Amino acid sequence: MSDAALRLTDDRTGSLAVEYGDQLLLRYVYQPTDPQLESPRPYFHPLHTLGGDLVSLFRPHDHVWHRGIALSLPNVGTENFWGGVTYTRGHEYRQLPNNGSMRHQRFDRLDAEPGLVRVAHRLDWITEGGETWLREERGFTVTAAPDSDAWVLTFTTALTNVSGRDIVMGSPTTEGRDNAGYGGLFWRGPRSFTGGAVHVEGRTGGDELMGVRAPWLGFTGRHDGSSRSSTLVFVDDPGNGDQHVKWFVRAEPFACVCPAPFFDEEVTMAHDGSLLLRYAVVVADGSPDPAALAALGTATLTTLATPED
Repeated sequence: MSDAALRLTDDRTGSLAVEYGDQLLLRYVYQPTDPQLESPRPYFHPLHTLGGDLVSLFRPHDHVWHRGIALSLPNVGTENFWGGVTYTRGHEYRQLPNNGSMRHQRFDRLDAEPGLVRVAHRLDWITEGGETWLREERGFTVTAAPDSDAWVLTFTTALTNVSGRDIVMGSPTTEGRDNAGYGGLFWRGPRSFTGGAVHVEGRTGGDELMGVRAPWLGFTGRHDGSSRSSTLVFVDDPGNGDQHVKWFVRAEPFACVCPAPFFDEEVTMAHDGSLLLRYAVVVADGSPDPAALAALGTATLTTLATPED
């Protein structure tokens, strides 16, 4: 693929495709047709390595609202933009009429160069009751790094509270459930990645790394059939906060990773207040040094301006 170039295609039916040469890297579904119960929202699926291995899972039977990689928040005030049941203090998990949706408004940018794809996307976050609570300016870029057998997705979100009230952003952990601080840019890995290896700087483990603070976190899993490995490394932009993010991560009973900005601390968004978050995801063939992949992701975040600039 030494002469390969990135290509961006809009199918005009609700999804974008990014390809590198003949290989589909990702599909971004921006107008999902999911049931309201599953909190319809844009997502990246399928995601493939440069070598063609699938590294995402869509609508698994155990959590049908999981979507490849998607920005998903379970506790947005009284509303759920994650899907399914809601955990609240004193009631634990219940199905409530609060499954909101993130609705496509327009693209401000759809650009493709041989080495770079840029997308800028505007969305409204609308409650199940029909109120617009948040307006979002979202951007993502894709770059290829064939010398590292990898490619890099950067993701930026700027959320503005337009609800007319303060909104408390939290998680099941802020509502009282231990080690359930999920919410953020959430990845669900293939079934065969169950039991895979979790990496942070200087350490490799598994579920015991739940809640660790770190600038990056990687996950290596193996594929059925070929027995090949793939590695994903998620990088938290240093500008996201004064300290490293806490990570929601599992290797058992399934593979998932999420930089979780509200893991165990609530954040109150005032009316007209905004929240900016930025991440990189490095997708690599094999099981290379995750620290080197993290450095690639950090360099990409540093080099690239956000798509809205």
